[in-house]
Amino acid sequence: MSSIRITKRKDVYQYRFEIASENGKRKYINKSGFKTKAEALEAGTIAFNEYINAGKPFKECKMSYSDYLDYWIDNYCKNNLKYNTIQTYTTLSKKYIKPYIGHYRMCNITSLTLNSFITDLVNRYDFSRDYFRNMLKIIKGSFRDACNLYGFIKYNPALIIRMPKMDVEKKEDKHLYTKEEIDLILNRFKDDSTFICAFLTACFTGMRTGELFALTWEDVDLEKGIINIKHSVYDKPKDKDGRWYIGTTKTLSGQRTIYIGDTLKTALTNYKERQEELKNLFGKDYKYYHIEEVKNEYGKVIENRIVLNKNCGEKNLDLVFVRDNGTYSGTDLLRYPFKVIHEELGIKKCRFYDLRGSYATKVLNNGTEIKEVADLLGHRNVETTENYYIRSIEDNKRLAVNEFDSKNTTDVIKSVIEFQIKEGETV
Repeated sequence: MSSIRITKRKDVYQYRFEIASENGKRKYINKSGFKTKAEALEAGTIAFNEYINAGKPFKECKMSYSDYLDYWIDNYCKNNLKYNTIQTYTTLSKKYIKPYIGHYRMCNITSLTLNSFITDLVNRYDFSRDYFRNMLKIIKGSFRDACNLYGFIKYNPALIIRMPKMDVEKKEDKHLYTKEEIDLILNRFKDDSTFICAFLTACFTGMRTGELFALTWEDVDLEKGIINIKHSVYDKPKDKDGRWYIGTTKTLSGQRTIYIGDTLKTALTNYKERQEELKNLFGKDYKYYHIEEVKNEYGKVIENRIVLNKNCGEKNLDLVFVRDNGTYSGTDLLRYPFKVIHEELGIKKCRFYDLRGSYATKVLNNGTEIKEVADLLGHRNVETTENYYIRSIEDNKRLAVNEFDSKNTTDVIKSVIEFQIKEGETV
């Protein structure tokens, strides 16, 4: 394949370059009508690069990284990521990424620029490694798509950047609930059946908060003692139709079937019977909900909103955790109880979500294999379970040491550690 050739035809210039042959015949692309040789060469170069890129023109991206992040979030994130992830990316971009490197042109940003930025960020702020890792995901993902998906840049400067070493790694404190704390909480809220049942379900299953409040009675098989986890709820800014949406689980592996023991089975059975009695008691004033498909500007269904029924013809969404009159308030159900738990009961810095880690730790310490614990929690990777949800209990560590001690201490060891002073020895 030859290079670009410029020829003069009367008063104008023409570019010409050879392309792939067809049926053994040589083929060319050419265009004439340029006033100067330089204009013909510039146009020919653009056309040649477009041909090399299979018809896609390459234009050096001179937009700012800040503008590109907005473009990336609108065009990629909003069509491929979950709502909460999009909100996180938007917030982190606005607060930490745009103010520092957003003003640079995309075409001028180098690996050195990005490495310096992430290193300075780690040195400047006292965040956990996971928090910084989310910012790294934004940078890597946005530049990956700028290069591979949109063709804005030819080289991906984020390809080799990584998290710098952190001398002191700040870890998010996770509360490990004790039996005494659980009993204290249950006694305090014994008259709030919905909270009690939701709390016990989290205690005995380790479900994510969003998964728990997405449960319908169709997901719960009390005869077989299983719960099918298929969905998760999330909230958005409230409008006239509400703010709660039901979507897929956090990950594909989050869709799972878990078994429940007799304690939780009994609690759910009694709670369901009470709910049926309340439906009869409230009659027509009891509130029911259905799923409304929310479509984007292209007419495609992108979200499913939980909407209050306005007529009898709508199919009921038989949600498990609702208030006595049927009102669905999602995870808001936890707000008041946990304010009481923190301030009145004095159990500081605990969250409902910490029941998940407490469940994982206790199940593992009871002898369950780590792979099975990961399956129960809906984790694809065992490392996630080990790194984020398992905590050692001080009593268990002492028990393990004592057990090792008893199994490995022999009569010989006992005799030699007495270190008695023999007769005639000098002290």
